[in-house]
Amino acid sequence: MRIRALVLAASGAVALSALAVPSASAATAGPAVTFSNLKVNSGKNIVVGTTSMVTVSATYTVTKPANLSASSFQTGPVLYRGATLGLDSDDLLGGDEPGTCTASSSTVLKCSAKIQFRPKGSDEDGDLRSSEAGTWKLGALAVNNAGGMTWQGGLGTTHLQRRATLTTDASPEPVKKGKTITVTGKLSRANWDTNKYAGYATRPVKLQFRKKGSSTYTTLKTIKTSSTGTLKTTTTATADGYYRYSFAGTTTTSSVSAAGDFVDVQ
Repeated sequence: MRIRALVLAASGAVALSALAVPSASAATAGPAVTFSNLKVNSGKNIVVGTTSMVTVSATYTVTKPANLSASSFQTGPVLYRGATLGLDSDDLLGGDEPGTCTASSSTVLKCSAKIQFRPKGSDEDGDLRSSEAGTWKLGALAVNNAGGMTWQGGLGTTHLQRRATLTTDASPEPVKKGKTITVTGKLSRANWDTNKYAGYATRPVKLQFRKKGSSTYTTLKTIKTSSTGTLKTTTTATADGYYRYSFAGTTTTSSVSAAGDFVDVQ
């Protein structure tokens, strides 16, 4: 099991990537707190490209006994995979620093935190693999000054996605009304293992058209990408306007729409 990116240390410092937590820490009673209202990235998918670190914000509520000092423990949100959250979780992802909390009453803390996501090779701490894209569960962790840990899972889910790119090229330009237009393009997505973009094969992609003067695209047809992610189809020229491909996304890959390519119909 890998605890990657975060475990809050008993001393109040932050243990960085790949730190092995002593088994004794797991046996020590953690702070008597509970977590609620956890929201990561404002509820949106987390999309990571090939090389740059992505940092997202999280907010959450901590409920504690009135006689438990807020300075006696630290907290942070985590993403995890596996049936339960804890030291035996399959994978854990969290932030480089603990959350910051403000008391709204003697028993309630309103907290915020940052979580960093790094593709493999992006820097010395890069640890994301392409196989890890998909659905992650949300939880939170509290650590007190004695080294005790309190885990709480089941606080929601999020999608950690590989960023997608999409191109569109419509030709010929200009074209006579009623003639055939050929529209090519390519759908690619980030590979976190190689830090490059690669074609996304056999995915359904919509060909869309926006008439000049309109603000709305309409779908003309849906085709699938080739084994290398390329796209090619034809349509009939009817009016001046913009053609684009649009991909709805998957659990592992972000949605994306290409920039419209204008065709002058004469």
